[in-house]
Amino acid sequence: MYRILSQHKDFMVINKGPGLGMHDEAGEPGLVNLVRAETGLELYPVHRLDKMTSGLLLLARTPEANRALSMGFAERRVSKQYLALSDSKPKKKQGWIKGDMQKGRGGSWMLARTQDNPAISWFDSNPVREGLRLYRIKPQTGKTHQIRVALKSIGAPILGDERYGGTAADRGYLHAWRLSFSLGEEAFDFVCPPDEGQLFLIPELHGAIAGLGE
Repeated sequence: MYRILSQHKDFMVINKGPGLGMHDEAGEPGLVNLVRAETGLELYPVHRLDKMTSGLLLLARTPEANRALSMGFAERRVSKQYLALSDSKPKKKQGWIKGDMQKGRGGSWMLARTQDNPAISWFDSNPVREGLRLYRIKPQTGKTHQIRVALKSIGAPILGDERYGGTAADRGYLHAWRLSFSLGEEAFDFVCPPDEGQLFLIPELHGAIAGLGE
């Protein structure tokens, strides 16, 4: 379900498993309350991950740290990198994806051509094997479903993300891979390779990730 990767006096870093929601749902505890119950700490989610997304999640341990870290996210001083897999051929292999997010049907979102308050993402990619491509996404904004919509917009919906046209799979193949931020005078950089999902565990993936560079 989740694994604690690092504990600091001001925050905790979690590796969230796929399929686990952030908050309680239909009587089932979400991630935040699960970790609170296990640790006995009053924790504050600084950002969020979609239910299908695995990987790095930052929880503040004090109201003061929550304010400082949340400000870092709001002011785009936090660097986030995600990994995704798609079995579709993209319109382009790297570049910027920008556009306003518009609500669609059933809680889904669409990327518009307008740029009034755009979702902004940079991505690059590498082939993994025939019919499978790895994407690294660096979102510059934090809109709902931003990465999922961005990859759909270039013709490469995420494997397992059926809401946005992805091929059915054993999980949604989106993972929060790297998180870099500062708190006070300290700088932190966390990297968490994906460890759940059949296609995230194939040997060829390691070479594809290594080929991405910095």
